[in-house]
Amino acid sequence: MNKHELNHTFEWENHRGPFRLLDEEQARQYDEQGFLVFEDVFDRETIEALIEELDPIERDLEKMIEEHFGGKIFITRSGEITFTPHTVLRSPKAREITRSPFFCDLVHDLLGDDVRLYWDQAVYKKPGTADIFPWHQDNGYSYVEPQQYLTCWLALTDADEENGCPIVLPGFHREGTWAHETTDLGFDCGANPTEHEAIAAPVRAGSLVAFSSLTPHKTGPNMTMDRIRKTYIIQFAPDGAEVLKQEGTEITRIPCDAADRQYPILVGGQPASDRGTA
Repeated sequence: MNKHELNHTFEWENHRGPFRLLDEEQARQYDEQGFLVFEDVFDRETIEALIEELDPIERDLEKMIEEHFGGKIFITRSGEITFTPHTVLRSPKAREITRSPFFCDLVHDLLGDDVRLYWDQAVYKKPGTADIFPWHQDNGYSYVEPQQYLTCWLALTDADEENGCPIVLPGFHREGTWAHETTDLGFDCGANPTEHEAIAAPVRAGSLVAFSSLTPHKTGPNMTMDRIRKTYIIQFAPDGAEVLKQEGTEITRIPCDAADRQYPILVGGQPASDRGTA
């Protein structure tokens, strides 16, 4: 794998307490392997209420793509896999979960005292989807500085190796963002690990995998015939983070502070009120 053209001087920053949620062993694992699994974070009622709001939003997206884009737009493929972004704009439950005490404590421990929501999306992998989602780093899609932000992969339905749970490649996050190639299935960082290097992370509904934006990961096919693998992806970044776009020698910096959807989670270490403003 080759480094991203903007990744020049990256150095991984290890995490030190005091922690609100993590213990020392979890902090060490995150620094060494780039991911953590948290079981049963949200109860069944909370997850069902979130699904009830996300399902119609996902159906609207899929219908629009079928009617106006021939069933495919970027990495969303109707009937196979859908990526429904910015659900916090339409789902009060999604917005509530992003501000939950669990996430407030987690982002404090891994990102610091001042944190914003960076991105959120529902990802539904439909039964019989034969293709994998390729090895990639989240920071390979849009290059964010600081590179070291946080992705939380919240299972809305049970996710296992049969229907496409996350598979992570530990250790490589410490080297920063890698170059990615655009493919029909999604960006690909060119990882080619052995089965012993990659770690599958199956999680029950209500559980989640938290990993660095720099941790290479993929999901496998959904080989079931009757189970939609439903996931809610929530990403958090330090306040002041920017997306960098390079054209030739010119670099444009775009602040990650859209008032309606990149709202504060922590301000000065304390939970931010849900005002929807920057």
